Amino acid sequence: MAKRGDSGLSLVVGVDKPLGLSSHDVVGRCRRIFGEKRVGHAGTLDPLATGTLLVCVGPAARLDKYLVGHDKTYEVEVAFGASTETDDREGTLLEKAAVPSCVYEEDFARLFVKTLVGKTMQVPPLYSAIKKDGKKACDEARRGNVVELEARPVEIYQVEFLGLQPEDEEYPWPRWRLSVSVSKGTYIRSFARDLGRALNTAGHVYSLRRTVSGCLRVEDCATLEALQDLGARAALDPLPLLGYRFAFLDDASFRRADNGNVLRQSAISLMQPPRMEDCNCPDCCFPSFTSSKEEPTQGELVSLVYDNKVVAIYRYDSDASSWKADCIFKPGIVRGGTL
Repeated sequence: MAKRGDSGLSLVVGVDKPLGLSSHDVVGRCRRIFGEKRVGHAGTLDPLATGTLLVCVGPAARLDKYLVGHDKTYEVEVAFGASTETDDREGTLLEKAAVPSCVYEEDFARLFVKTLVGKTMQVPPLYSAIKKDGKKACDEARRGNVVELEARPVEIYQVEFLGLQPEDEEYPWPRWRLSVSVSKGTYIRSFARDLGRALNTAGHVYSLRRTVSGCLRVEDCATLEALQDLGARAALDPLPLLGYRFAFLDDASFRRADNGNVLRQSAISLMQPPRMEDCNCPDCCFPSFTSSKEEPTQGELVSLVYDNKVVAIYRYDSDASSWKADCIFKPGIVRGGTL
């Protein structure tokens, strides 16, 4: 294995995060797997949660700020009859509440969850990484300081009832299993808390699995055990993950971009963002790319590709009718295919 921090790799992989590990724990495992110190992740998951987690290796770690803020889909079990300090089953029990009989009626559940769809204001969990006055709410909560977090606008796109689990010897509260698609910034722990209140009881998350993040599906991800065997062969194409329009650079434009120089608008022929399914094989997917005729807009980001690597992200300046460097990746981020 190469000396850690000197692997020569620059890639993005999707990890199916296991139960019990934090996102930081996954980063640590990936550092050992790839022999690379520069590893980051995009889209934090709590230890209780499993599922899609993007991990960026080598110079690609600078992509993390561009890979957040996507819509997401979860499978969640919401337990009724108790609230906890963290709004999930790992938190300290705060109170118990009677469970109304309608919770046990599957027909009611199927209809009720559809009323949750739409835009709403949501107060984040007390134990969240949101900062107030420069301090993380979760850190202050652990110190015994209650931080008053303001409600934020979020949107629930779809909620589907998947099943009912009555209370049993394993867990003393009944649970609804749901599939929930939400906008960026939505906390599922808050969703469970608010769902309980809407039913005149208390609620919290029993289990949580992120199945989709942006265009990344859990089927595109590898377990840590599989990643140990696959190594760099698990690399995903960052173009669909970013979701920006992109352009192929010729030799002259690449030399300018590699030095962070301004590119004229005419030097960039924009292509539509590819879909994940278009990028199964970087050697054969070029014909599926579609030219984009729409003019660039102020502040728009574009991915630049040279030698089948993402070499830079540029931002459009409409006043100057040119593209300016936002982030340069040396020696470029490899374009892998989905697993």
